[in-house]
Amino acid sequence: MKPTRGKLPLFAFFALLAGLRAGAARAQSAVIAPVRGEVTEAGKATPLPGAVLRWLPDASDADAPTTTATTDAGGQFMLTRPARAASRLVVQALGYRADTLVVPATGAPYLRVALRSGQELSEVTVTARGPAYSALTPANVQVISARDLTKSACCNLAESFETNASVEVTTSDAVSGAKQIQLLGLDGSYSLLTVDNQPALRGLAAPYRLGYLAGPWIENIEIIKGTGSVVNGYEAISGQVNVKLKEPDKTDQLLFNIYGNDLGKFDINLNTSVRISPKWSSVLLLHSDHLGNRVDRNKDGFLDLPLATQFNAFNKWKYISGKGIVSEIGLGALRETRQGGQVGFRDAGDGAYLQHYGTTQATTRYTGYAKTSYTWPTRPFQSLGLLLSSTNHDFNSRYSFGYETGLPPSRITQRTSRRYDGTQQTGLATLLFQSVIGNTAHVYRTGLSLIYDDYDELFSDGRSYSLDTPADVYAREHRGRRELVPGAFAEYTYQNSRNLTVVAGLRADRHNLYGWQVTPRLNVKYDAAKNTVLRVAAGRGFRVANPIADNAAMLASSRDFVIAPNLRPERAWNMGGSATQYFTLLGRPATFIVDYYHTEFQNQVVADMYTAARSIIIDNLLPGGRSYARSLQGELQIEPMKGLQVKGAYKYLDVRTTYDNVVLPKPLTPAHRAFVNLGYASAFDKWRGDFTVQWFGKRPVAHVTNMHDHSSGEEYIPETVPRYALLNAQITRAFKRLEVYTGVENLTNYRQPNPIDGAANPFGPTFDAAMVWGPVYGRLTYAGLRYRIE
Repeated sequence: MKPTRGKLPLFAFFALLAGLRAGAARAQSAVIAPVRGEVTEAGKATPLPGAVLRWLPDASDADAPTTTATTDAGGQFMLTRPARAASRLVVQALGYRADTLVVPATGAPYLRVALRSGQELSEVTVTARGPAYSALTPANVQVISARDLTKSACCNLAESFETNASVEVTTSDAVSGAKQIQLLGLDGSYSLLTVDNQPALRGLAAPYRLGYLAGPWIENIEIIKGTGSVVNGYEAISGQVNVKLKEPDKTDQLLFNIYGNDLGKFDINLNTSVRISPKWSSVLLLHSDHLGNRVDRNKDGFLDLPLATQFNAFNKWKYISGKGIVSEIGLGALRETRQGGQVGFRDAGDGAYLQHYGTTQATTRYTGYAKTSYTWPTRPFQSLGLLLSSTNHDFNSRYSFGYETGLPPSRITQRTSRRYDGTQQTGLATLLFQSVIGNTAHVYRTGLSLIYDDYDELFSDGRSYSLDTPADVYAREHRGRRELVPGAFAEYTYQNSRNLTVVAGLRADRHNLYGWQVTPRLNVKYDAAKNTVLRVAAGRGFRVANPIADNAAMLASSRDFVIAPNLRPERAWNMGGSATQYFTLLGRPATFIVDYYHTEFQNQVVADMYTAARSIIIDNLLPGGRSYARSLQGELQIEPMKGLQVKGAYKYLDVRTTYDNVVLPKPLTPAHRAFVNLGYASAFDKWRGDFTVQWFGKRPVAHVTNMHDHSSGEEYIPETVPRYALLNAQITRAFKRLEVYTGVENLTNYRQPNPIDGAANPFGPTFDAAMVWGPVYGRLTYAGLRYRIE
């Protein structure tokens, strides 16, 4: 039950550092603070989601309305006190003995409730599921649960968004097979990707990062629209995608998943966890995938997907002292190789890139982190945490390449190859302190952070010039950058007992190359009515672009990279909000949410593919120019009958940038998109079926032969590609420990005509594999099984 309407109190964020403690305590004398806490299973400390808490009224007040709450997926709850402050709280959960607690009538206690098993149930029928959009978080957060991840194959993170309307996944080019996400109409580089709430897969890892996290490793995914919290850094501009991996002390003892499709690709996953003692636990996550079959369904002479092999491992250790200390250590390693291009290409040395068009990529990546937190036993709302992480990312890649020499009419095509190699070494450290001012209605977090990035890139197009010296060649081909960014941040959260939550944050970072960067952010949630939640968000983001990695798809084309010197950092403001309405339809819960966000860049590193044929011009946003993205989305989630869930959404995007003094739509971004997902589960989840339709409107493209010329005074209108729809379906049969699934992607076998321009002459001036807007290989059928020991 949501809090009822109340008056809006006035609190100033910047008064935190001067005398607010006494004033806040006085202001709260007339407000009864809510009770927060967690419910776990006795003896295991395992969170119990879905536990019900209700106040037990006194005998003299037996007719008073009952105030209840339900624990979330992490066993956490927040319960509003009734007007007449009750003291007894009843906690119940299916399969466990109910417990009654005596709660102090004043203050804002944090309760830890451990329920003992006592009511054994032979079978449980799931009659309702929690909404994907949380009613509690101040930010606009959508959760993709572990159950949602089984609605499609979900071999990796890229495939985890197929039943979600907020995030689009696109293919970067028709040669490498890399996937990228878009959030609020902006490329994935503008959304912060975190793993267990720590920044991850940044910088040079961006082109292929969605393939570096296996789907069976993921517990859930949180999609946060807007700039989010200052605690996670300054890089989020359009939003944040937080991936929660399996927890050592909460996941299955064993999960084995095997997948295969009709292209010849196989995936194998093995998760195993062990509880070494009541304090120590560990989980080992293993993944491998392989595609060794040369597939060319559209008969253009190019592989529809690259040959690829990946080995990926991650190991977590967790320690819970029982006296306030929790520590976690994680180590990961990855090795991936890819080979794409013409069917006849074989990686047999330098000459192979001149005989046939081919691409190769090899990536080696090592990661490690350590997290330690201490919670005061007598002050459970107060904690101190230290987070450390380190990454070494190394890759090598080569692309066949042709360029013209001489002047007309004596132009000749010279065959060579491009090299793009890079190494990134990253270190992150955060010291975080959290406590309250007076009571838990006023919470603050403050801390220090340090970011270290060392980039070393080599980009060579194989050209040589007669007057070049070794120093000239080195300066032209090498790009190095070392960033050292210490920073400090503070965030204040106000939450009354009725209807208002305000989160205001500010961070200041001293960049060794670009000076001081100040990042303010604000999130406000207001419960306008019992089932109506309004949110407003505003904030600033800052990031340093990696011009080649951010546009790596263009390497698979005949375009020359023209990179301007003195590129400046990207800065943007993001403002927007959402309205969420929870209601009942046909006697079952339903949700409708509409949101709008506007991102306005103060500076952007613009990749211009319109102005000059055969070139991609990478430069700062022109003085007086504009670059913005507007996103409007409406989504409805209903359950018209028992076991059937229906989701439908529509999204409108208006993403434009100034190119050569003309404001044009961003290439490959559709203005309209629609989405429908039907999911059905029979009794006891023995059978599950899912059907998804994604419809994409027209989108502009910038072919390698196109260039706009506004000198004539005529308005330039970019070429657009047709609308199309994709239909996916999957059926799952569940047994006691085994699930068998089979599915079809792109049921109608729709394919983009000629996904590679100039495929017949890949060394010629019109070759371009980067203008991919639709499916390349057509219909895909797959099957797999999951075996689980809880």
